Order: sequence, then structure tokens, then C-alpha cells
Amino acid sequence: MTSDTIHASYLIETPLDPARVAEVMAGEQSCGTFTRVHGETDELRARARAQVESIEELPPAAQPSLPNAWLDRQGIRPPGGWRRARIRIAFPADNIGANLPTLASTVSGNLYDLGEVTGMRLETLAFGGHYRARFDLPAVGIAGTRALTGVPQGALVGTIIKPNVGLTAQQTAALVDQLCAAGVDFIKDDEVCANPVHAPLAERVPAVMKVVRAHRERTGRQVMVAFNISDETDAMLRHAELVEREGGSCVMASLNWCGFSAIQTLRRRTPLALHGHRNGYGALSRHPWLGMGFQAYQALWRLAGVDHMHVHGLQGKFSQEDSEVVQSAHDCLKPLSPGIDDAVMPALSSGQWAGTVPATWSALAHDDVLFMSGGGILAHPDGPAAGVRSIRQAWQAARGGQTLEDAARQAPELRRALDFFGKAG
Repeated sequence: MTSDTIHASYLIETPLDPARVAEVMAGEQSCGTFTRVHGETDELRARARAQVESIEELPPAAQPSLPNAWLDRQGIRPPGGWRRARIRIAFPADNIGANLPTLASTVSGNLYDLGEVTGMRLETLAFGGHYRARFDLPAVGIAGTRALTGVPQGALVGTIIKPNVGLTAQQTAALVDQLCAAGVDFIKDDEVCANPVHAPLAERVPAVMKVVRAHRERTGRQVMVAFNISDETDAMLRHAELVEREGGSCVMASLNWCGFSAIQTLRRRTPLALHGHRNGYGALSRHPWLGMGFQAYQALWRLAGVDHMHVHGLQGKFSQEDSEVVQSAHDCLKPLSPGIDDAVMPALSSGQWAGTVPATWSALAHDDVLFMSGGGILAHPDGPAAGVRSIRQAWQAARGGQTLEDAARQAPELRRALDFFGKAG
């Protein structure tokens, strides 16, 4: 067997000694349980037991973050507050193998239910290069996405089909035709529109791709359309085959609800770009002492071979602080292991428009992003084409160190966006 190590860091909250809790975590998620058992030899423990690497105690909390019936039954009420710590545990990769569901079960799984804690959050994951190489890489990635869309530099400008649901296949195709003419690089389905009765993929994909191909023949530009094929695994494979036959380049899946195995199977059966939508991630992340941080979350899905990852957007409509969005985008662009080119394209969306471009550029200083704007394009008072131009004008201004107000003097579409949508960020 080959040997490698998986490093995971956690935030924990407990009324007990954090060092003791860390050892419980290491034992529970490898070869032990709450007590040493028959057959758990010293040799076995040396080979297969997870190891606590470090413990950093943090300021305590006056009250527990989460309820805990086990502690209540024990009558444990710490006089000095509820202790918090950041711990790091190393797991032997040979316990898991190249098995993504079991990896996720090992580094999280039952840890969230431990009686010793009132807070548990997986923060980060790191892998050795040998272990990373046992999983799928992005089939398309950043360079491939640029090649497929014909955008060698600058941010890719994308949009979302609105209304989310209700349009027929032909109405959707007509809207896509309009958006292609407007100059977008990327168009995606909404996460709640997959295979509805009024616009089934069997009708929608051919109708949409017909206008995409016609646009390419007229202009030489191939717009990337991310069809939402979220479904059970066999159906997703059929949908992906249809997209490929029709000349498409991308499919989208709701990661949390399709699952690791389905995404891995899809990755291995299609050359299309996989646009990973994280809807539902807030259930894992919004409580600061529960769930999973984005670095760990995106690491697991990148092992499944996705090409794009949603990170939400700066100054957007969702709950994340801008600092979290920025760090999430940087996480997507970092290799999971040194020397392996596995970066994925961060997809910024939610309330994005020309006015949020300066904050985005200032925070990232990087063009390798998919900047998606729904209302900022479709609701521009002069039409979608003007909406697209306003975003490109804003991006050019931000890259050049120019304020949007100054740039808008020579950019009428940007001027109208600023006047219509409100103050720039």
C-alpha cells in the first residue's frame, strides 16, 4: 500500500479539555471508539490511528453554541466558560483510499454528533500530491473554459436565464439568442430549473443549441451554456450526452443534492465542463461553530472533478461577508497540492452589476473569474447588450485604476447603469 496523509483543521467548542476531545475525534474517525477495544493492538494503532497534530486554544464562550443532551445527562456545566480551540488532525490515507464519500465521512461525518462538543466545524483540508493524483482533475478548468468561450483574457461575463422557471423551450431559446447577441460569454440555467414539464431538457437543449450554433456561424464566437442537468445519475448521464451531441460545452449540477458519487460518475463519462452549483451550502456554513468552511467544502468537490465553483458575489444579496467571498475565490484558484494544476474557475453571482466590479477587482486583482450578472444585464434600461457593455466598461476601468464615475463620462452604458441601479460599490 502507498502511504499518504490527509490534514484537516477544525474549530471545536467543549466544556472539557480540548486535548482530550481532539484525541476522541482522532480515535472515532480512524481505528478507535470511546474506549480501547479488543483487537486494537499497538501495531494497528501505529498504522491506522489518526494523529492530533496541534491544538490552539482560543478565547472561551460564556454560553454553548449548540444544545447537547449528552452533556446535560452528565450534568456538566463548566465554571470557566465553554472552551474553544483550533485543532489539526492527520488521517492516514490508506484507511480511506481513493474513495470520496468515505473521505468526507472520515473528516466530518459523526464528528458533528459527538457528545463532547457544543461546536464542531471542519475548516480546511490538505492532501499530499500522491493522494490528490488518485482523484479526477478538472477536464476543462480555467484554460479550457477560456478556450471554449474564446476569451483569452479578462473576466468572463455571464448571466442567468430569467425568469427562472415558466419559459417554454422555444421561449428559452429566444432569450438565449438575445443574450448571445448581447455579447455574453456564458449563460446558465437557474438551480431550480432542470427538467421541468414546460421545458424538458429533451426539447430545451436542441432549441437552445440551435441558436448558439447559429450565433457561432455568424460571429465566430461560441457562447458557453451551462444546462442544469441535476437529476439521478443515469438521467444526468443521458442529459450530458444530449448536450454533447448538440455541440454544447457545459453542464451544471446542484452538488449538494446530487452527491459525490454522481458527480464523480458524471466527470468520468463526459468531457463537458462541469459547473458546480453550491446551493444549500449555507446550511453547512452560516453558523460559525457548525458545519464546514468553504476551503474544505471546495476541496472535496474539486476531488470530484468540477471545473467551476460558485462563491457568491461581493456586495451581493446573500448573507456572506465580502471577506468570505474573496477568500472563497482565492481558494478555488489555489492548487490543492503543490505542483498539480487543478485550479477551478470561481463563479461570482448574486446581485452583481457594473457597480460591484471595482470591489471585485480590488479584492481579487485577477481576471480568472466568471462574473455573472442577472438583473445587472437583463434589467439594464437600455437592454441586455448595454448591460453587458456596462460590465465590461466597469472591468476595464477598475483594471486601469479609474473610478467608475470618471469612466462613465466616456461610457454611456456604464453611465446609465450607475444612474439606474444606484451607487457603485
